Amino acid sequence: MVGPFEAPASRYAAGHRGIDLVAGEGHPVRSPADGVVTFVGRVVDRPVLSIQHGEDLISSFEPVTATVSEGDRVLAGQVVGIVATGSHCTARCVHFGVRRHGQYISPMLFLGGLARAVLLPLPPTGPVPHPAR
Repeated sequence: MVGPFEAPASRYAAGHRGIDLVAGEGHPVRSPADGVVTFVGRVVDRPVLSIQHGEDLISSFEPVTATVSEGDRVLAGQVVGIVATGSHCTARCVHFGVRRHGQYISPMLFLGGLARAVLLPLPPTGPVPHPAR
């Protein structure tokens, strides 16, 4: 991975709404799960491909020249395009974003790269102070 997910502070704030995966121009891009292609086109200056996976879950890839068309059903692992140029990490990566219910979430949640968070209760007196060093 070249660049990690960085959640924005608010819907329109700065952040990195996906992860950047090492990939060179011309490398194949595969669907992460079964779905239906919902968008093939340009966003700003780069080619983008989006796939609806059900339960209001959408994955997007850029820059990708699609080898599929809007409305096509795709299977997990199927080649859906090739890495193109025009990404913010020029010719060395592909950006992979995931939205659930319209909100960007880390793709690592689906790739097994995040440990499950465990919340612990605070002691009755409040936070435990850290010892001075």
